[in-house]
Amino acid sequence: MNFNRLMVTAVTTVLAGIAPVYASPYCIAVNGGFGNGGTSFVARNFTLPDANKCTPWTGYTKTSATVIFTTNGTACLSDDWTVLTVSVSSADPDYLGPGNIASDYIRVCPADVSSCPLGSGTDVGYDTGSAAVQDCTDSLLDLPTYHD
Repeated sequence: MNFNRLMVTAVTTVLAGIAPVYASPYCIAVNGGFGNGGTSFVARNFTLPDANKCTPWTGYTKTSATVIFTTNGTACLSDDWTVLTVSVSSADPDYLGPGNIASDYIRVCPADVSSCPLGSGTDVGYDTGSAAVQDCTDSLLDLPTYHD
């Protein structure tokens, strides 16, 4: 009887440790973000990487109601879990011109970091300025059929 209880407890503990990680939208505001005079980077199916790891960043960048860049790159989390570095390239031939790419290098602290070693996040590149993780609102997640 004790063996059966031990096995049930062991199996339950192992299964509880194998919790699935679900991808969800992740948004970063630069210079206040979309709707506030700035730009928002939206990764539609993002999973924050483990420390010392990287994961793909795929989605779009909203700069105005009609200017939306297709954006992809890589996001890496520091060894101490406190700094997320996102390096992305964006295309929008109607706005940037055919063959032209906008590149951004963003460093922010994830939302659950209480003491950000950066002080504040930054974006160096096409959308240079201050950067911060932001809530992915309905307006950010809306991707209109027509945009330039």
